[in-house]
Amino acid sequence: MAHPKRKISKTRRDKRRTHHGVEAATLSLCSNCGAVHRAHHACGSCGHYRGRQVIDIKA
Repeated sequence: MAHPKRKISKTRRDKRRTHHGVEAATLSLCSNCGAVHRAHHACGSCGHYRGRQVIDIKA
């Protein structure tokens, strides 16, 4: 089994992990009610996605 010859420094380890951060979700406006929702997801307030009702939301 492979075994490292030298200790990996904290700097080198952290350089490798620079792209592991969490990104903010992309938001878009609902075409039916104008509410903000996540892109490529159904609207949580009215239940519409791409111009049609996909979720029955009870008021």
